[in-house]
Amino acid sequence: MRLMPAFEPSVGLPEKVWYVALRVLCYGLLAYLALPIVALVPLSFSADSFLVYPVSHWSLHWYRVLFTSDIWWRAIRNSFIVAPSATVLATVLGTLCALGLDRASFPGKRLLTAVMLSPLVAPLVVVAVGMYLFYMKLHLAGTFVGLVIAHALLGAPFVVTTVGAVLKGFNRSLVNASLSLGAGRVETFFRVTLPLILPGVLSGALFAFATSFDEVVITLFLAGPDQVTIPRQMFSGIRDSITPTIVALATILVLFSTSLLVLGEWLRRKSAAAR
Repeated sequence: MRLMPAFEPSVGLPEKVWYVALRVLCYGLLAYLALPIVALVPLSFSADSFLVYPVSHWSLHWYRVLFTSDIWWRAIRNSFIVAPSATVLATVLGTLCALGLDRASFPGKRLLTAVMLSPLVAPLVVVAVGMYLFYMKLHLAGTFVGLVIAHALLGAPFVVTTVGAVLKGFNRSLVNASLSLGAGRVETFFRVTLPLILPGVLSGALFAFATSFDEVVITLFLAGPDQVTIPRQMFSGIRDSITPTIVALATILVLFSTSLLVLGEWLRRKSAAAR
């Protein structure tokens, strides 16, 4: 197995040095970002009541505290209510928007696309304040419905982006062939269009789920006492007193997020192969 790619004879020493230096820099940056996260994992298995190194005694005590605490179980339950619901809503809305923008041609299309993708770049505090003021008039603040809609609005742009990228290489002759053979538009969508764009839809759904599952700023503004999610509970715990229980939950979330990244990369490669 080659550790380095074979260079052409014409490639000089400066190019080789630059290539190796760039690789070292990239791996160094990855290690710099990942090591603080990895350092938390051993602390979750500590029997101490404080976050200290070196770990004197090993134990699963804080995992038992996590899974037997009513407060944390409420936060976990709420997160798995809000995030999947927001993901479904964001996926449906984002897919329909991507299809509409891809097929239609009208003045101001680019402006409308920019407005729809604005939650990706707008400061979350500004979005949260605007949603809070709007929700207060509709009496949606402090409700699960309002929180799900807010999270869906944050996740929908990811679906629009991924589905739109897949539609760039979509073969429209397959749709025309289906329509010419007597299939209706709805049947054509579910039997021809949707299977072909499904990798992009699933990738966008994963991003929407991760966005909703990790969201804390908007949740702080819009959620009531009964809608406390995992990020909000962790934020409250860090603000009041840091306990190893938070580290235990953080370790589980790291494994969960890593699984989502692996799945997302697999879907991305499948989508690229489909194009």
